[in-house]
Parts: sequence; structure tokens; C-alpha cells
Amino acid sequence: MRRTTSPFSLILLGLGAFLLVLAPLLAWYVEPRAKRTPIDIDTTTVFKGTGSYFDTAKIKTVRDKNLTITRQVRGDVADSEEHGRAVWDVVTSVDPDGSLPAADPHDSLQWTQERWVTDRKTNRPVHCCGEKPYFEGEAYLKFPFDVEKRSYLWWDNTLGATVPLAYRGTKKVQGYEGYRFTGTVKATKTGTRQVPGRLVGQPKKSQVIADEYYANHGIELVADQRTGRIIYAAIGPRKTLRAPGSDKDATVLLDSERVAFDTATQKAQVKLAKDDSGRLKLVGGTLPVAAGALGVALAVAGIVLVVRGRRDDGANGPGDSAGSTEPGSPNPAASRSPLQSTTK
Repeated sequence: MRRTTSPFSLILLGLGAFLLVLAPLLAWYVEPRAKRTPIDIDTTTVFKGTGSYFDTAKIKTVRDKNLTITRQVRGDVADSEEHGRAVWDVVTSVDPDGSLPAADPHDSLQWTQERWVTDRKTNRPVHCCGEKPYFEGEAYLKFPFDVEKRSYLWWDNTLGATVPLAYRGTKKVQGYEGYRFTGTVKATKTGTRQVPGRLVGQPKKSQVIADEYYANHGIELVADQRTGRIIYAAIGPRKTLRAPGSDKDATVLLDSERVAFDTATQKAQVKLAKDDSGRLKLVGGTLPVAAGALGVALAVAGIVLVVRGRRDDGANGPGDSAGSTEPGSPNPAASRSPLQSTTK
């Protein structure tokens, strides 16, 4: 009796081959294309701290006051899809307790509206699509994917230039570990402003074109290694006025040793980082490994069953003639031996 290869063994072999092809496809094709800066983002981060600011009502600097920095980031999906870039609109406000909640942007101590455009793969700035302001560097609202243990150029919008941030090891935020980077900004002239002379130590002059200076006591950022999402941020901004040509601060406009993500913002950022990182790990690590291992197992099982079926074919096929009778051949039981006597 002749046997044929089992359909089940062919199915196993086919599934195994499919999974072996799928594994590298997930790791080398799907996962890299999943590493793209999102365009449908809508997040709000809140910094809390204490410091000093210039109170325009009292016409003097008040100290040891609560300060809140609120930053809202929204992706412009239509422009992003049209240009193939990540187009984000960013609104930032700085408020003391007295202007919270700010019903009007002008109620805030400081309010800015910007548009940031980046390459979705590299996170590098792209100068198009109504970008404002012009910026450079490697990171701003996030780090690139697969953050490395090295220094990065961080764009400081108030400074209007990049700031090198050095890698300082790892740090846990709400129980989740990320890469920590720090840096500082020395006092630097960033512009001029017309103010009453008495604000810069020149009371005899009604108006003076004063120099604006900016410094930062310390920048600390903690980023998720896989996605580059910032899970913790702290800054120490200092903005002052100086008399023209002077090297001494005359009036403090804003000064805080440290304002940082509040607890709610930390938890929200960590959750987003976990979700995004988990999906990338699944596509780029877990699924390819599982698919590869299962593919090998199924392929081996299928090959074994196919080979076994063929061996069975050889054992019971034409090569095994015991007990068989070819058509037209004499019946061995009826044939006579030459030594056998005949009956006459």
C-alpha cells in the first residue's frame, strides 16, 4: 500500500516558514517605521516652584512667590500629513498664583505661542510650514528615539541657542527609569527693552534702552530611553535687566532656583512613555523573538513529519516484494522443482 505526505505536516512546514519570514520583517521593517514622532499629540505639562518676579502693579520685584509654568502641545494633523513632518503648536505661560487660572493670555506674567516642526524619524528641526521661531539642535520637546548615553544639544528658546546637556546616568521617576541629562546657562544678553531709567539705576532718565539678560541655574531632563519622551523636567530660569553696557543686574524680571514637573505631570508622562515603549518593544523585540522561535519549532516538526512519511512510502512501496505477485508471473506455489518427481 502506497502512502502520501500528510497535509498536516505541510501545514506545519508552511506556518513555520511564514513565521521565520515574519520575525525579521517585524524587527527590520515594521519596528523602524513605528518609530515616528506622533502628529496627533495633545498634552499639557505643568511645572511648579517658587521664585521672584517683577510685579507690574507694584512696580517692583516680589520674592518667594509660587510660580507655575504651563505648556500645551497640540499637533497640527492636517499640516503634518501634508508635509510629512511633525508640526506642533506650543503655548507656554508663566503665572503667579494671582493670574491662575488665566482667562486671557495677557493676564499671565509671560505668554508665548510657537510652532515647532521636526523630522518624524530623527527629531531634527525642519524649517518649513510656518515654523516659529527658527531653532536648531537635537532635542527640544523630546529626545530622538533610542536615546544614547552621550551629550545632546538642547534648544533653549529663551536663550535663542543650543545648550549642551551631559548624560548623568539613570534616574527613576514614579518608579520608571530614564536617562538623566543636565546643563546650565551662563548670563547672556538676549535683547533690549525700553524701560523707565529708575529700573536700571538711572533715575534721572525717563526712558532707557536696557539690556535683557538670561541665565539658567540648572536644567535637568529625564528621558525614556526607547521613545525619547521626557518624563521629568526641571529648570531654573533667571531674567534680568541691566543698564546699557553694565555687567550687573539692576532689576529681576523672573528668577527661580527650580521649577519642575508636578506629580500629576510626572505620572501622565510616565504612563505615556510606558505605553509607547511597550508597543515598540513588542514589535521590535518580543514578537520577532517569539515568531522566530515558534517558526523554527513548527518548521522542524513539519520536516520531520514529511521525512517520516517518505520513509514509510519506501518501506511499503515497490521495493518491498515479499508476498507480492507480478501480473503474468507463474504462481510460486504451483511451480515444480526440477528435482520433484512427475507423475505419468
